[in-house]
Parts: sequence; structure tokens; C-alpha cells
Amino acid sequence: MTDSSPHSSAVPRADVVLPCLDEAAALPGVLSRIPPGWRAIVVDNGSTDGSAGLARSLGATVVHEPRRGFGAACHAGLLAATAEYVCFCDCDGSLDPALLPSFVRGIAGGEADLLLGRRRPEGKGAWPPHARAGNLALARMLRRRTGLRLHDLGPMRAARRTDLLALALTDRRSGYPLQMVVRASDAGLRVAERDVPYLPRTGKSKVTGTWRGTWHAVRDMRAVLRQQPPGRSVTVHTEATR
Repeated sequence: MTDSSPHSSAVPRADVVLPCLDEAAALPGVLSRIPPGWRAIVVDNGSTDGSAGLARSLGATVVHEPRRGFGAACHAGLLAATAEYVCFCDCDGSLDPALLPSFVRGIAGGEADLLLGRRRPEGKGAWPPHARAGNLALARMLRRRTGLRLHDLGPMRAARRTDLLALALTDRRSGYPLQMVVRASDAGLRVAERDVPYLPRTGKSKVTGTWRGTWHAVRDMRAVLRQQPPGRSVTVHTEATR
């Protein structure tokens, strides 16, 4: 809401899903960056720091998802969304939701059906080496599986709600973001990525901040790649590597 770039009425309205587990320190800043007229859906995944009440007091729609897991929180938010376009963004301050109108413009304008944010780290400790290595390995496996030449499987993304619901996503753990991309590719949807700044998060990461968390995420995502049936031919749509 403090973004200096224009958020004109020509940008379609979107719901922004924000999975949340103990993010009270980051919530005020994140919610202040939600584009005007858009709805923030904070999915509380068992917080004990008052995140849910704080988010509600700041005007967000709060959904409670008792099942632990990143995918469980994301999917609960998707099911709660009602706008034509749905965006996803981490709730820890590492990504700027004020960038999302350009993503929605890209979807509405036919650039892609699923648009991902390729994280470009800024600041010390924004993206630990072990997390970057795990992400790179998964991107390579994804390329072999689908032909998509993506570089990141980051959490910032946008698509039409009906397209996402049609994918019938089942993963409720760390494999959810990857399953979304794999099933979108299998369904013939166009998948693209664009650069976004990636800042040091507020507070301690539940996943990429530790080797163990990163390993569990990679394990979940590798399981997704093994379980998916061979897909039909895909339309590959990516921006040139910078």
C-alpha cells in the first residue's frame, strides 16, 4: 500500500494467500504492502504468537488450518479465495506483495497461465547456500520431468483460481509448490518466471533456515516428481536468463 508504482483500476482484483506460522513480527509490514483493493488471506497454521489476531486487526481475512504443513496452509487459502486471480506470497517479509499486480497483469495479458517469482537474493543471509543448492537440484529434476527451463520454485506466484482448482493438488507438505508446477505443465498450462528481490526474512525460517528443514523440503518435492505420471507435451514459456 506504500508502493510507488501504479495500481490502476485496470489491474484485475486478486486474493493474496499468505501462509502463516508465528509471523507476528513480519505481518504489519507484509500486510501494508498488499495492493489497494486486494484481499489478504492469512492462513494461520497453528501460530502461538498471536499472528491470527494481529492479522485480523490489520484487516486481513484469517483462515485457520490446523493441519501442519506449507501445502495445507496454501491450499486452505486457495479454497477460501473468491477472486478470479489468486496470488501466493510468503508472510515473513522476504518477498514484497506490492510486486504482485505485475504478475496478475502478466496472467491477464496472456504472458503465462502460472507465473512464478524467481528469487534474486539481496542482503546477507537472504538465501542460505544449502537452500539454494537444494532449489537448483530440484529445478534440474523438474526440467528433466517436464521440459520447463525454470530456475526457481519459489513461493511467490499467481494464476487464475479456476486453473489452480482444476489441478486437484493433493500434497499438503513442502511438495505443494512443485506439484502445482508439475500438474500445470501436465495440463498444458504455460509456466513462466520473472525476477523478484529476495530479502532476509523476519525471524527464523521453518524450512530453509536449517539443513534439516531444507532436506525435508527436498525429500517432499522429490516424492512429488516420482509420483506424477508422464505428462503430455508442454508449452514452455520462460524469460531469458539474466
